Amino acid sequence: MTEAVTEPETVVDEPEEVPPAAPGLHQPKRWLIAAAEVVAIVLLVVAAVWCWNRGVVRLEYPFEGREPLISTRYHGNWLGSAVGAATLAVVLALDAVRQIMLAVRTRPQKAADSDM
Repeated sequence: MTEAVTEPETVVDEPEEVPPAAPGLHQPKRWLIAAAEVVAIVLLVVAAVWCWNRGVVRLEYPFEGREPLISTRYHGNWLGSAVGAATLAVVLALDAVRQIMLAVRTRPQKAADSDM
């Protein structure tokens, strides 16, 4: 029989102090990103309203002695563009709220270190 080989025990030194990493999620510059997203939201809502108004066309056919016949025609490409722009505006609004929350919840480095 052969004897099992064992490795000598190694002593684990205390970890060296690691310098603080670059700022992670909490960055005050996120206010600028949120402001740009709010501007994009306003433009997308204006574009959605404009597309919707172009997608719904009312036609009026006059008749003598009676009320005119009113017909509505829907253009799917314009209505689809309006829905797409509105959907993108909602997604950007959610991200703008997220960016604002991350910008507001910043903490000084000393406060973050004392929690650990």
